[in-house]
Amino acid sequence: MENANLYHILREQFGQRMSQICLQLPDGTRYSYADLDSWSAGMATSLAALGASPGDRVVVQVQKSAAAVALYLACLRGGFVLVPLNTAYTLNELEYFIGDASPKIIVSEPHKQSELRAIAPTSTQLATLGGGDRDLADDAIRAAGDHSIVERENGDLAAILYTSGTTGRSKGAMLSHGNLASNAQTLHKLWGFQQGDVLLHALPIFHVHGLFVAINVAMLNGSTMLFLNKFETDLVLEQLPGATVMMGVPTFYTRLLASSSFGHKQFAHMRLFISGSAPLTEQTFEAFLTHTGERILERYGMTETGMITSNPLDGERIAGTVGYALPG
Repeated sequence: MENANLYHILREQFGQRMSQICLQLPDGTRYSYADLDSWSAGMATSLAALGASPGDRVVVQVQKSAAAVALYLACLRGGFVLVPLNTAYTLNELEYFIGDASPKIIVSEPHKQSELRAIAPTSTQLATLGGGDRDLADDAIRAAGDHSIVERENGDLAAILYTSGTTGRSKGAMLSHGNLASNAQTLHKLWGFQQGDVLLHALPIFHVHGLFVAINVAMLNGSTMLFLNKFETDLVLEQLPGATVMMGVPTFYTRLLASSSFGHKQFAHMRLFISGSAPLTEQTFEAFLTHTGERILERYGMTETGMITSNPLDGERIAGTVGYALPG
């Protein structure tokens, strides 16, 4: 039986383009697919050295960075269950999530270590990204990483993401390797990803949209991501001429429309603008169409499932709707 590990599936696609740039940062720093492959192997080795075994949960609360992407890939390839948490969560919220997820390892920024140690079970190991003791990024660079990819089945857990808690306390949604792979493959085909596509990525990576929809689809295509820490209008306007696809939330588009600098240079080469995570108003849809000639493609999903519906790539995209059920 073929390995259903999501990282194995992604690597089979970008493996022929290892020298291709995967992440390009605004300061010009670039990481190739080969860099991420090696870095994630080292991190997976470091996580295993801290006691993680396939199926163990790894809670991660860190700022968006290239190292955080490598850590995500490390969890996939090692068979560890990633539990990404919003960096804005309070200590009380963290205590609930940690108690519920029962992680083997918690990865945080160095300044959070002392407060996390106070609430984490004594059996839980702490590690960092961005300095301090047990810095996984530094360890991975020094380590001779094991480049193997753990065998996983479709139903094996890849991640647990906590819901927004609008109907009660947040619940851990269990997402399998098969679920994430199916979603990425479907969206890659449905949205017509092609050689040469470059994705502008200004989303957070602690939820489905930025982590799974954007990163997984881009990696399945072997695309370069223009990787921004967050949405800043001026920076996005500067970076857009190098992109062909943008994934965003509705406020991204209203902020672009509000800028007098958003002109033909920024959108002339764009193939696709995608919106999700909140309803896109008909007014924003129509204003964007009038300004750019582009119809924003709106889609809908849930933490528990990934994407469920999408407006078509080819065919009418109706303002105020989220399209049709995805194939499969």
